[in-house]
Amino acid sequence: MRLAYYPGCSLNATAVEYGVSTRRVAEMLGVELEEIADWNCCGATSAHSTNWLLSLALPARNLALAEQEGLDVLAPCAACYNRFRATEFLVREDVGVRQQVEEAIAMEYHAQNQTLSILEWLVGHVGLDAIKKKVTQPLSGMKPACYYGCLLVRPVEYTGFDDPEYPQSLDNIMKVLGAQPVNWSHQTECCGASLSTTRPEVGLRMSYEILKRAREAGADSIVTVCPLCQMNLDMRQAQIEKRFGVRFDLPIYYITEMVGVACGISLQEMGIHRHFVEAVYHLTHLSQAEEEVAKEKAASEPQAGGLSKGAVKLSTRIFADDSDQANQLAEILTREPERIKKIAKIMAEDKDKARKVAEAMIKKEAKKAGEAAKPKSVGTEDAAGGPSKGALKFSSRLFENDEAKARQLAEILTRDTNKLKKLAQIMAQDKDKAIKVGEAFIKKEAKTKGEEVTGQ
Repeated sequence: MRLAYYPGCSLNATAVEYGVSTRRVAEMLGVELEEIADWNCCGATSAHSTNWLLSLALPARNLALAEQEGLDVLAPCAACYNRFRATEFLVREDVGVRQQVEEAIAMEYHAQNQTLSILEWLVGHVGLDAIKKKVTQPLSGMKPACYYGCLLVRPVEYTGFDDPEYPQSLDNIMKVLGAQPVNWSHQTECCGASLSTTRPEVGLRMSYEILKRAREAGADSIVTVCPLCQMNLDMRQAQIEKRFGVRFDLPIYYITEMVGVACGISLQEMGIHRHFVEAVYHLTHLSQAEEEVAKEKAASEPQAGGLSKGAVKLSTRIFADDSDQANQLAEILTREPERIKKIAKIMAEDKDKARKVAEAMIKKEAKKAGEAAKPKSVGTEDAAGGPSKGALKFSSRLFENDEAKARQLAEILTRDTNKLKKLAQIMAQDKDKAIKVGEAFIKKEAKTKGEEVTGQ
């Protein structure tokens, strides 16, 4: 495979490690990259916001040079890629635009070639199976947040290679490399771009939200494909931590670095030592992270008695003087292992508080059990037209502290399973958003019936 290569202004400067790793990975995959001779800046946001024709002419000149060689273009930078694809689209769609552009660049350009992003190239042209065959040092134990940024998959008419709201191409690459990407809510949110310089009070907060959401989702790192995103999250991370009084310590990697490392290329050769946030240590200690994952898995697996080891051990520490309560808590934690970490964290800081939280969990469970044991009237069972078990269970997770709302939502979701699927997808990304959507369903239902929503 032979491609025209457009490094843009970043890959030889602020994102030099992106450029180095892209070239090295291409070589490893047997892809020939031919840098466009005498290339010029794509114009990025500056041209796009000041002069319409200039914003098309600057990318078009580079594309025309590649077209003369009969080559498609690889543009690793998300901003460059976005501007190139916008130009291709408009030139193909409008003869008048093409004529204006050709006059501006003083050469013919028919938009017969196309621009590829790093992800399109790796997934669509190289292929996941081909990458997997090259992996010699899998990234087992790594739990990255895959961050696409706002320009790579939008607008759909320009890009169109992945879902604009829930893209998976980057996640799929990391999976074949052996990592376990986390599900999170901000994979396509903007990092603030140049606002970190011009309006730091705005830009830094936007980057802060990305880092915060990744950490909350359980990520130990972030993998991206955009030089500006990487710079904001990596170079400015210390500034963000100072401004907001937090500590993230999240390494920010390029996808090409990850492919190279997993396929046996040294960290030094990938340029990872150039990062601002310490990024080498994390990759050289993935075996320890893998061991921790294995321990967590083993702790959550049921023993002969049906209770997980981790749940029994923690419950016994909390209720050392009460075996009955310890057993009740262990049963709850075995069913809901995600609560183990939460209580263990509280336990490390305040044992008395952990005991109170545990007691509250047991009381809540007892209350549920008592209600389940009450005789049910006609219409409360699945078969009698009441909410299904799946809908009720899901609704109870959304409205943990409002049984009436949970019941109302469960009845709606039982009648319309498409809504249940939709809410489940949203829930996997952002629980707060899912709650708002659930409330909207309830309000709409109440309006239809002409009734007041319970609790409103």
